[in-house]
Amino acid sequence: MTSDNRIGPPSFGSERDILRAFLDYHRATLAMKCEGLADEELRQRSMPPSTLSLLGLVRHMAEVERAWFRRVFEDNDAPLVWSDKTDFQVAYDASASTRDEAFDAWEAEVEKSRSIEREADSLDLAGYQPRWDEEVSLRMVMVHVLLEYGRHNGHADFLREGLDGAVGA
Repeated sequence: MTSDNRIGPPSFGSERDILRAFLDYHRATLAMKCEGLADEELRQRSMPPSTLSLLGLVRHMAEVERAWFRRVFEDNDAPLVWSDKTDFQVAYDASASTRDEAFDAWEAEVEKSRSIEREADSLDLAGYQPRWDEEVSLRMVMVHVLLEYGRHNGHADFLREGLDGAVGA
């Protein structure tokens, strides 16, 4: 891995600023875990029968960003990136994927998510989560996505260490 260029979240700030900063920190962490690896390494699976790989995590997080920002606040019927049946497991199979494909999709969804969050008047903005058939707030969505990154960045730590021994936050 290259040097750590992530910007750490502030110790003080508004609720929104802190949520935004932690999300961006975790997004940067996932990208950092993938730095310097070839496509073959990014596709390397953790252990059979799991299809979990670093590239699969990037693809999955593109789906998470889409499902929790775009689908909740803009288009409830927007298809997922890799599944037309709302099957989040499909994204994990990156066996035929490339860095460019996965990162282009993920970065586009992250930018869309940031745009939705920036344009919202408050964290109380209500959106509709079709999978749950209920309304949710932007605050809840940001916390939920932050927890998704936290969990999956833990997976990314183990995957990266298994590839080349690199460890760290």
